[in-house]
Parts: sequence; structure tokens; C-alpha cells
Amino acid sequence: MTPTIDERFLLDDDQMLHFIVQGYHLVETDFPPEFHADLCERIERVFAEEGNPGNAIYEKIAPLAEVYQHPAVVGALTSILGADYRMEGHRHCHRTTPGSRRQGWHQDSVNKRHGRILRLLAMYYPQDVTPAMGPTTIVPGTQYRNAPTARLATYGNFKSQLPLVVKAGAVAITHYDIWHAAMANESDRPRLMLKFLFTRESEPREPSWRADPSQRETMRPKFVGNWLPIDNQSDAYKHRVIWMDVWRWLNGEEIVAPSSMIKHYP
Repeated sequence: MTPTIDERFLLDDDQMLHFIVQGYHLVETDFPPEFHADLCERIERVFAEEGNPGNAIYEKIAPLAEVYQHPAVVGALTSILGADYRMEGHRHCHRTTPGSRRQGWHQDSVNKRHGRILRLLAMYYPQDVTPAMGPTTIVPGTQYRNAPTARLATYGNFKSQLPLVVKAGAVAITHYDIWHAAMANESDRPRLMLKFLFTRESEPREPSWRADPSQRETMRPKFVGNWLPIDNQSDAYKHRVIWMDVWRWLNGEEIVAPSSMIKHYP
């Protein structure tokens, strides 16, 4: 079913700039607490009876469809990927049990990255996530960096890392290539996270967010600001070039270097 787009929930220019640079956007849904509690119970029942169902979690837990059809979630996905985005068949429920050790830093899939926003992770948390529960932690701005998994796994803490300590109902939408890891669960209860993937289906021809045409040119200098802490001048310059290129591409402007990477993912 094609979700209905409520334009009130589309991102604005500043929110899009934030996503281009930082690589993440947090959505707060407005379902009642009982909705999320029921989902947690259903998930725990499935795990107890048959283990992790993998991709079938979407069919086994029917209310999940309501989460990803929520107008705020649809608005954010539409803004970033275009109105014809699609949900992929790969889904996964991460259940981090008490005593679980910290994950190593990683980027999902193979080490073949790109300078476009073609694929997103949308991670739904059906319960409050505390620092002790081993929250998903991201490193904002790393989505344009390609690092072999073996090397990433040797890294420790980053000063800019961001633990997703969120309330029940939060959906963290991140660039597919952002560096992330689950922290150690030091609490007495499991932490649940539902990971779904969404893919861009077509090249952008115009902004798909709530863009202000009169501000398009004045938005560009904002990339020079302190959107992301970068320690050396060379890296800062290279990142600004990438951010500007992505901004122009998302606005439907012609880019000299071809961006014919749509359908890159199977």
C-alpha cells in the first residue's frame, strides 16, 4: 500500500541540511504507550516461541505497518528519498539481551559506498531506551567515509558519537552508510530495535521536502558553518564539497559527475 503524504510532515530546508551533513533524523510518533507495549509483548512472544523470525517480523507483527505508515515517518522518508521510495524486503529485529557485549563499529553491507542518499535505515524503538540498555550509537557525519570493517572494529570511542537514548515510539532515520554500533546492555531487560531499509527509486528532479525556493541560494553558505566538528582544514573542505554536491543533486540540479547509481542495491 502506498502511504499517504501529509505535506505538514515534510522536512524543511534546515532539516534537510542537517541530514545531508549529520546523516540522521529522529522522528517521534504519537501512538499511545499501549501501542508500543503491545508490540513489545508480541515480539517477545514470537522470540519465545520460534526465535528471531528475520525478514518475516513484518508479517508476524502486523502493527509494525502502522509505524512505517505514520505521517511523520512517511514525511521524513519522502523528503529524503522522494515520493516513490520503497521498503525493502530485508527487515530485522535486534534484541540486545542483558549482559550483551558492545558491538564493533561498522557500516552495513559491503564496502562499496557512494556520495548520494540512496538508501536509509529506519530504526524503530518500541520501548524507552536508557543509557544502560546498550543503545544504538551513531557517529554523525561518517556516512561519506569508507572504512573496511576490520579497521572500524579496532576503533574505540569517538568524541562526537551519539547514543540513541530515546523514548518509546522513536524512529531513527539514518543514512545507510553511517558508522554505528550497539553498546553493551548493562541493564536487567532486553533492548528491542526494529530495523527496516528504504531505497530511492528515481533520480531527484526537484526538492521532495518542504523547500523554500526563495532560500535555495542563501542556504548554501550554511554548509560553511559549524554543522559538524571536523579537526583539520583539508577534511572540512572536502566535506563541504560533498555536502554542496548532495544539496544540488537533491534539488534536481544538473551535476557534472553522473549520479547513475540508482538501483545500485539489489
